[in-house]
Amino acid sequence: MSEQSNRRLANRSMAFVLAGGRGSRLKELTEKRAKPSVYFGGKSRIIDFALSNALNSGIRKMAVATQYKAHSLIRHMQRGWNFFRAERNEYLDILPASQRVAENKWYLGTADAVTQNIDIIDSYGVDHLVVLAGDHIYKMDYELMLQQHVNEGADVTVGCLTVPREEASAFGVMAIDESDRIISFLEKPADPPGTPDDPTVALASMGIYVFDWAFLRELLLADADDPNSSHDFGSDLIPGIVRNGKAVAHRFSRSCVKSSKEKEAYWRDVGTVDAFWKANLDLTDFDPELDIYDRHWPIWTYSEIVPPAKFIHDDEERRGSAVSSLISGGCIVSGSTVANSLLFTGVHTHSYSKLKHVVALPYVQINRKAELTNVVIDRGVVIPEGLIVGADPKEDAKWFRRTDNGVCLITQPMLDRRAASL
Repeated sequence: MSEQSNRRLANRSMAFVLAGGRGSRLKELTEKRAKPSVYFGGKSRIIDFALSNALNSGIRKMAVATQYKAHSLIRHMQRGWNFFRAERNEYLDILPASQRVAENKWYLGTADAVTQNIDIIDSYGVDHLVVLAGDHIYKMDYELMLQQHVNEGADVTVGCLTVPREEASAFGVMAIDESDRIISFLEKPADPPGTPDDPTVALASMGIYVFDWAFLRELLLADADDPNSSHDFGSDLIPGIVRNGKAVAHRFSRSCVKSSKEKEAYWRDVGTVDAFWKANLDLTDFDPELDIYDRHWPIWTYSEIVPPAKFIHDDEERRGSAVSSLISGGCIVSGSTVANSLLFTGVHTHSYSKLKHVVALPYVQINRKAELTNVVIDRGVVIPEGLIVGADPKEDAKWFRRTDNGVCLITQPMLDRRAASL
């Protein structure tokens, strides 16, 4: 056996992360940042999960394609992911849409984002390309997906979630045969097909694709010359391979990384305010569905140098306390009560304030006697003294972004408008 064939497939692969999405369903949370750059879990960003999966899987060559509102994301990559060393054959390239092909041509679609960077991928001499979405929360060993791809001799291997059929209409759905070969790809079908082994569930695309680079390279060049193409993997390339080549489904359950504390395969699209709020607060459960304490599969990120969290005051009505909550470094819980909440780095809560089911992004200041329930607070917001949110739906909706499920998103401009009107 040759030395090349004896190496792990991940060593011969590149992870190409598509991180240019607008994330418009997150509303004001993506006014200043792309969705992959949105904070998650107390100290991480959403993109850290895809990148950590790649790193933990053994992939040491990565590229991140950015487009909309990319500064926050690029800054995070430079600060938190700058440990790759070229002398160890490790690379992480940040690839903004920079008009490399033509002066008026930004990334036209997910496939075009790869096409415009063919020369950069060529320079690394990789055998396989793992195309990833940069905006989902999950733990996955891509080496196992690469192994299936090679063993099956597939043209493309598509990562798939098993979801109840009644929920699958929101996804791109794979119809498969008994060998998990994809026989049709349906975009948000009204009547999703079940799987051969269980007709009550369907396979939904995760936006994760594995290709042999030589095959994909030729496909991308042909797609670039097609005036009728939208230059998108899900809309154009994958359906074309299903029709004319061999597309195979990879079930997430085969490569999902779970600690002893995790019962089910965990994957979340935190693309709405409600989903973002819930997924963060899920981490505060006694036995959370996602184990972020698993040291065998760490979530890498930029770690600020901050002091430990501090809790002060111990009077009957003025006690700094937190129950069933995650409190990050640099936080000061001063004479206030925090319950079932997640406080990111540097949050400061002042005396007599009460927080319940609150997700507070970094460096939020919550002044005295504020009472907040079911809220998401954007970075750096200063909550005024005595503000009550979560008690009066009509009053909340008047000033803040209130979802149908009763979660309020609070930003500084919203508070400024409220203050100006009082």
